[in-house]
Amino acid sequence: MPACVPTRTDSKRTQRIHRPHSPPPTPPHRFRIAGADVSAAIAVFLIALPLSLGIALATGAPLQAGLVAAAVGGIVAGRIGGSPLQVSGPAAGLTVVTADLIQRYGWRTTCAITVLAGLAQLGLGCLRVARTALAVSPAIVHGMLAGIGVTIAVAQLHIVLGGTPQSSVLANLRALPAQLAGLDPAAVAVSAMTLTLLLLWPRIPGRTGRLLRRVPAALIAVSGATAAAALAGLVLPKVDLPSWRSHALAGLPEGPALGLVAAVLTTTLVCSVQSLLGAVAVDKLIATRPGGPARVGRSDLDRELLGQGAANIVSGTLGGLPVAGVAVRSSANVQSGAASRNSTMLHGVLVVVAALLMVPILELIPLASLAALVMAVGIQMVSLHHIRTVTRHREALVYAVTTLGVVFLGVLEGVTLGIAVAVAVALHRLTRTRITHDEGEGVHHVHVRGQLTFLAVPRLSRALHHVPQGSHVVVELDGSFMDHAAYEALQDWQKTHTAQGGTVELTGRRVTTGTDPGAAEPGASSTDADTASAPHTTHPAPHLGSARAECQCRPWTPWRNHRCEVPRVAPAAAASGQHPGRHPDRQPGQHPNRHPDRHGDAPRPTEAGPTTDPSVLTPLGGTSAPAAPLGGRQLVHGITAFQRNTAPLIRGELARLAREGQRPTQLFLTCADSRLVTSMITSSGPGDLFVVRNVGNLVPPPGEESGDDSVAAAIEYAVDVLHVRSITVCGHSGCGAMQALLQSDPGQTQTPLRRWLRLGVPSLERMADDRRPWPRLAGRAAADAVEQLCLTNVVQQLEHLRAHESVARALRSGELELHGLYFHVGEAQAYLLQGQDEGVVFDHVGAVDLTA
Repeated sequence: MPACVPTRTDSKRTQRIHRPHSPPPTPPHRFRIAGADVSAAIAVFLIALPLSLGIALATGAPLQAGLVAAAVGGIVAGRIGGSPLQVSGPAAGLTVVTADLIQRYGWRTTCAITVLAGLAQLGLGCLRVARTALAVSPAIVHGMLAGIGVTIAVAQLHIVLGGTPQSSVLANLRALPAQLAGLDPAAVAVSAMTLTLLLLWPRIPGRTGRLLRRVPAALIAVSGATAAAALAGLVLPKVDLPSWRSHALAGLPEGPALGLVAAVLTTTLVCSVQSLLGAVAVDKLIATRPGGPARVGRSDLDRELLGQGAANIVSGTLGGLPVAGVAVRSSANVQSGAASRNSTMLHGVLVVVAALLMVPILELIPLASLAALVMAVGIQMVSLHHIRTVTRHREALVYAVTTLGVVFLGVLEGVTLGIAVAVAVALHRLTRTRITHDEGEGVHHVHVRGQLTFLAVPRLSRALHHVPQGSHVVVELDGSFMDHAAYEALQDWQKTHTAQGGTVELTGRRVTTGTDPGAAEPGASSTDADTASAPHTTHPAPHLGSARAECQCRPWTPWRNHRCEVPRVAPAAAASGQHPGRHPDRQPGQHPNRHPDRHGDAPRPTEAGPTTDPSVLTPLGGTSAPAAPLGGRQLVHGITAFQRNTAPLIRGELARLAREGQRPTQLFLTCADSRLVTSMITSSGPGDLFVVRNVGNLVPPPGEESGDDSVAAAIEYAVDVLHVRSITVCGHSGCGAMQALLQSDPGQTQTPLRRWLRLGVPSLERMADDRRPWPRLAGRAAADAVEQLCLTNVVQQLEHLRAHESVARALRSGELELHGLYFHVGEAQAYLLQGQDEGVVFDHVGAVDLTA
C-alpha cells in the first residue's frame, strides 16, 4: 500500500491530492529576465535612441514619433512577432515613403495610413502568405534599399551643410551648388565630428579597443558631437521635443481614395518585405552564434507579419512612424548575446523611460549631428557587397533599374519597374535557345542549348530542314525542359527522317531508347530520376555504346563518381542478360557507365560470387579490381563537356586571372584522396586556393636530410611570394595512409610509399603519448584508431608547419593564421580545430550568414 495515499478525505474542503509516484506540482511561474537579455537590451537601446530621432528628423515627422515607433516596435512587435530576436522600430528603408506621405497628406493622415497598413499586414498574416514575400528577387530588394539610401543621403546632406532639404532628389541636386556656396561652418564642423567618430570608433585597435567597442558607435558619435558643440558654444538648431500633451495622434484619412490605397499598399509592401527578409537574416546570425540554434527557435514568418501589423496599428494610433524590422538593431541584439524576446521588449521599455525622463538631455543634440548619422546610414544602404552579388548572378540590370526608379520616381514605382524588368529578364533567359547545325565525318550534329519551348520550334525546324535525307543525325538536347509543341515537332521530324532511311540519335542528360519504359513525357524536367530529355530513339540499343552516350552528367550535379544512374533494363534485355547500351566487355553486375580501373570502382559481386584477385591489391589496402582499358573516352568526354558547358561561364573570370595573375588568400594542404574536392568543400573558385596534395596530408619538418623539398617549396612560395593569409591542413575519414601507418611493419621493404609514410611516424608517437590528450570531435569520441590517428595527424602536421622559417616569421608578424580541418567523407561534414592546448576539439562548421 503506497505510503503517500491519504488515509482520510475531507468532503467539506477541496484538496489537491498528489498522486503516488508522480512528480511534485510545479510552483507558479515567475517572470525572470536573463542577464544576457538585460545587457543586450541596453546595447540596442543606446543604438535605437539616436537613430529613432534621426529618422524622424529625416521624414519631417514630429521627433516624438520616432520614439513612439521605437517603443511600440520593441514592446508590441517583440511580444507578438515570430522572430524573437529581431528588433523593430522606425527603419531607414521607410524614410522616403513616410516623408512623401507627410508632404502629400499631412501628419495625421500619414498616421492613419500606418494604421491601415497594419490592418493589411494582419490580413496577410492570417492568410499565411508570408513566404510569398521571399519570392521577390533579391536584386529588387537590394535595389530598393540602395535607392532609398541615395535619397536619404542626398536629402540629409543639406542639413549637414546647414540648410533645408527639398522635396525630391532632383530638387536637392539642383539646390546643392547654392547650398555649398552658403554653408554653415558650425553645422559642417559638428557633422564632420559625428562622421569621424562614427567611422573611427569601431576601428580602435588592441585590447582597449575591444572594450570601448562595446559602446555603440552611433551613441559615441552623437554624444561627442553634442558635447563638443556645447563646450564650443556653437549656435545650432537642436532637437525640439514639444510637450507630450500637444503630440498629434492619428486622424481620419483625407485625400483621393486611389492615392490613399496606393500609399497603404506601398507602406505594407516595404514594411512587410523588409521585416520578413530581416527575420531570415536574423535566423542566419543566430545559427552562427555558439549554442544559438539550440536556445532560440527559427522565425515563424506568418506570426512575424502579424506582430508587425499589430505594431503598426498601435504606432499609427499613438502618432508614431511606421514600424519594420531594423537590421542594425537586430544584429546588435544577436551579437550582444540575447537569449529571448525579453531583450527586445525591455529595449522598448527603456525607450519609453528615456522619452519621459530624458527630454532635457535629448534637446541638447544638434540636428546636424543627427542628420550626419542618418546620412551615414543611407550611404551604407548602397552596399558594394550586394552590387558584386547581383553582378555575379547577372541581375545588375534589375538592380540598376530598381535603384534609379526609386530615386527619381518613388518607391512603389521603382519596385514595379524592377519587377517588370526581372520578369522580362527571366522570360528572355527562358526563350534564349541556341540551335546550331554542323557536319563532321558524315554525321550531322544538331545542338540545342537552352530550354526547348514553342518559341524555339521555328528555329529547330529550320535547322532540321537542312539535314539531308537518309543521313545519320545526332541531336544533342542540352536543356532541362521541353514543352509539348517542341516534343511533337521533334518527334514528327524524327519519324519522317527515319522513314526516309536515315538514323537519329537523341542525347541529353539521360539517354533513352525505344525500349525504355521510362521515356520522357513532353513538358517534364530531364533532371527527374525517372524521366528523360528527349523522345524515344529508334536505333538499336547497342548503338548507344559510344563515348558520347556513356556519360551525360553535367558538372557539379548529383553524381556517383560522376556517373549516371543505372537506366532501367528493358524486358527483352533483362531476359537475355544484356543491358541497353552495355559495352561488350562490361562485366555482369557492373554499373553501365562505371569503369573498373577507376579508383574505388571495383565491380560489384554477382551471383557467381565476389571477384577476388590478390595480384591487384593496393599497398594501402584498397579494393581489388580487374584491369580494363579506359581508352581515353572518359577523359575526352569530360573535357568536351567542360568546353561546351562550363568554359563559356567562367571564361571571363579566367581571362581576368590570366591578366592579373593568381592572388590566393589560402594555402590548402590536404590528402590526395580522390573523394576530397577542395573547391567543393570550401565553396571556392578559380584563383581562391593554392592547393598542395599528397598522400596523408603530411608536412615534412625542415632540415631533414631525407625530407621532401617539394612541400617545403610550396609553403615558402605561398607565404613569401603569394602572401597567403592562412594555411589549412585538412585530414579526412578513412585515410588509407593512416591505415598503412597503423599496420606498418619495420621489416617491410622500403618502397617510395613506405619512405614517404615515415613522415607520419611523429603522429603515431603523439597518439601513443599518454601525457597528451587525444584530439576529439565535438560531441563524440573517435570511431576507431584510424579516425583517432587522422585527427592526431592534423595537429602534428600543424606543429611541423610552425617549424618552417617562412611560416614562423609570418606568424610572429601576425600576417598568417593556421587552421586544422577534418572532413568526414560519409557525413559530408567539416570539423574545424578549436584549440591547440589542453582539450583539442574539432567542432562542427555550421551555417554562416550569406548576406554578411
